Amino acid sequence: MSFTVNGKAFEIEVDPAMPLLWVLRDRLGFTGTKYGCGIGACGACTVHLNGDAVRSCSLPVSAAAGAVIVTIEGLSSDRSHPLQEAWLDKAVPQCGYCQSGMIMAAAALLKRTPKPTNEEIDAGITNLCRCGTYPRIRAAIRIVADKG
Repeated sequence: MSFTVNGKAFEIEVDPAMPLLWVLRDRLGFTGTKYGCGIGACGACTVHLNGDAVRSCSLPVSAAAGAVIVTIEGLSSDRSHPLQEAWLDKAVPQCGYCQSGMIMAAAALLKRTPKPTNEEIDAGITNLCRCGTYPRIRAAIRIVADKG
């Protein structure tokens, strides 16, 4: 199986049914992508697959064959991506567990809809935050959208 992760080509032998999350974390060392629920409901495991936000815990790695994958580590090598900066500016994280997936979902939303309304943000971000920081998440996304 071959694919590109964060700009680097990989070829790996794994069970095609293995969830992409475990290939990224355990086989390739991209541990910024988190395990949350294991059924694709919470979004902690969100990565980009060919530019679209996907839940990697429920996606078999075979679905990623030949794809371009971006994890949170691939957004920026030094945490300077506008969303990462806005997240810090608005003090979004509390426990922080969902944040890498949340940022990846937000990045995909802004790529698809550069100037989303608050309603589009609410509809487009389906990730769950146990700490309930949704107002700050929306505010951080607004900062980036308004600058763009």
